[in-house]
Amino acid sequence: MRATVYHNKFDVRIDQVPDPQIKEPTDAIIRVTHACICGSDLWPYRGLDQYQEGWRLGHEFMGIVEEVGKEVKTVKKGDRVISPFTFSDGSCEFCHKGLYTSCIHGGFWGGANNDGGQAEAMRVPLADGTLVVVPPETSNDEKLLKSILPLTDVMGTGHHAAVAAGVRQGSTAAIVGDGAVGLCGVLAAKRLGASRIIMLGHQPERLKIAKEFGATDIVEARGDDAVKQVQEMTKGGADATLECVGTKAAMDMAIDITRPGGGVGYVGAPHGSEQLNFSRLFLHNISMRGGIAPVRAYLPVLLKDVLAGKLDPAPVLNMTVDLEGYLLAMLLWISARPSR
Repeated sequence: MRATVYHNKFDVRIDQVPDPQIKEPTDAIIRVTHACICGSDLWPYRGLDQYQEGWRLGHEFMGIVEEVGKEVKTVKKGDRVISPFTFSDGSCEFCHKGLYTSCIHGGFWGGANNDGGQAEAMRVPLADGTLVVVPPETSNDEKLLKSILPLTDVMGTGHHAAVAAGVRQGSTAAIVGDGAVGLCGVLAAKRLGASRIIMLGHQPERLKIAKEFGATDIVEARGDDAVKQVQEMTKGGADATLECVGTKAAMDMAIDITRPGGGVGYVGAPHGSEQLNFSRLFLHNISMRGGIAPVRAYLPVLLKDVLAGKLDPAPVLNMTVDLEGYLLAMLLWISARPSR
């Protein structure tokens, strides 16, 4: 079968790889029907993550179950399923707390040892604790499936940022970063009841989507000018700030625009953001919560809202290609997404 494989910086190929097989009785084999390219895939593509030749890519996918191990009970052959970007057993201490990304038996898609979602098929370990069955009536509804696909990562991650930041009914939320996660953070903030939603970004097409998703204010300034603008328009800062980039500049900005006593929900994968302004956090009792999103915990409720027509993150997906078009999509994306 075909799959995306990392070879070197700026060298990702569609290679022939062995077909996946059941290795453990808790495995399932999935025929992948839909997958995404994540912003975090750009880090190894640019050579900024320590990927090695032969490692697989892709962690946002859904598909049809082709085969299950003898101990799998919650999914069966023919089911359409959606997966979070990590796998988990659903039964350990941390899974019971909703922290599926810390599952003691779990792991991440792709890399050296696991199949990646940007492929024709893949082996899913711990299928019962990982996969969520999508109602069969959605199987031929491409519009609805496009709305469901972002739940694999970016919608759940944006939601995690909003929850961690403490977005509440009537609060003011600010979102740092206009990528897919930031845009989904706008949806999440609106869903949780924020009355004012400030998007900080620079890409006109994305800012247009942010407004459609519910952003009430747009800040296109950068650096200190952006901080000053948010501080002035909110008379002291946002109640809740969603940091959706991961760089030091983005993290500093998130801290600087948060109101005393407010919170920062950080979900951007850290790249150079290890040194933070702890003085401001300390002096103004600003809390920081977040980290890698336990998307599996959020999948059922977010899926319910999508199926009910209450939530639609589909506009964050603006290009559709097959596997052969993958490299073109990567090149177009990286040209439109300059390094911060």
